[in-house]
Amino acid sequence: MLKSGWQRIVIKVGSALIAPQAKGCSTRYLLAIARFINECRQYGVQVVLVSSGSVAAGKAAIAFPHHPLPINIKQAMAAVGQTQMMATWSHLFDFRCAQILLTHDDLADRRRYLNIDNTLRTLLEHQVLPIVNENDSVATAELRVGDNDNLAAMVAILVDADALIICSDINGLYSANPRVDAAAQFIPRVKQITSDIYAMAGGSHHTIGTGGMVTKIQAAEKATRQGIDTLIINGQNTDSFETLLRGEPAGTLFVRQQDRRSAKKHWLLHSLKSQGSITLDAGAVQALLHKGASLLAKGVTAVNGQFDKGDAIWLCDGAGKQLAKGICQYSSTELLLIQGLHSQKISEILGFCPSEEVVHRDDIALNN
Repeated sequence: MLKSGWQRIVIKVGSALIAPQAKGCSTRYLLAIARFINECRQYGVQVVLVSSGSVAAGKAAIAFPHHPLPINIKQAMAAVGQTQMMATWSHLFDFRCAQILLTHDDLADRRRYLNIDNTLRTLLEHQVLPIVNENDSVATAELRVGDNDNLAAMVAILVDADALIICSDINGLYSANPRVDAAAQFIPRVKQITSDIYAMAGGSHHTIGTGGMVTKIQAAEKATRQGIDTLIINGQNTDSFETLLRGEPAGTLFVRQQDRRSAKKHWLLHSLKSQGSITLDAGAVQALLHKGASLLAKGVTAVNGQFDKGDAIWLCDGAGKQLAKGICQYSSTELLLIQGLHSQKISEILGFCPSEEVVHRDDIALNN
């Protein structure tokens, strides 16, 4: 079943698969993708779906004959098409789906980034399928991620995915455009993304999509650098998904450059500057070092320095030894008010409780 060790995957589906004729949503290609997602879940693999298609799905409702489309027309089409797209996906599953709409600002702002992370984490824990799209109905040029290939890579990094699967309309990467060059050779495996790999990619031949092979390689580069295997497969071919379910290679595999957990640990320990520290009681120290547990407010005995929600902080024992670094879910001001308290008391003190954990176990890197 899939590649050994894949426990969480992000699947990106483009406009050409959602609305092949740009006249509303079609299940022509989505049925096989939905079955694949369902099979993954049956085997205990968590899935996040990144789905383009809102503009393409809404084109039929907003008559506009000229190209390129003005931003207000695209936003109106997206507003109509997003509901159609979500309805189409929801009808294909017998479990709950959730809509997540993002802009570049959401991913760049550390508070919103952490809130998105918490939302996605909670949805996955409750077996809800998150369906992510760029918020095309409000995003302007300066707020756009730009394409959902790169958005999918950012989401894969955000949720600590093991793999990113990008569904295309060709089998994967070729040495040249196979639609115009009969001598183009299929590339089944890419160990490292270089300028030569980018040179093989051409632009998009679809008028309804924003990405081509170049954006898919960009996404693969982002993801593989963070320890995430990336696949480009033919989403129009049912066999692609059957092959993956058998644990066999399909499409082009871009090999991750390092272990995912090591990549995040290195990022936390060496790339993020600590803005403060907190001291843990003996029980919290044992849970942190030996059980891989999240840190709760009850285990915090002291707060040192000024830091904001989303900042990196040191987690220390009673002697001041820096045991780990983590991303804090609360500001220092808030943490001073709730330290030592049970999680159920947080709402009473602060008036809100964004997270029961002060630092989630996924956001902790031990300093050893």
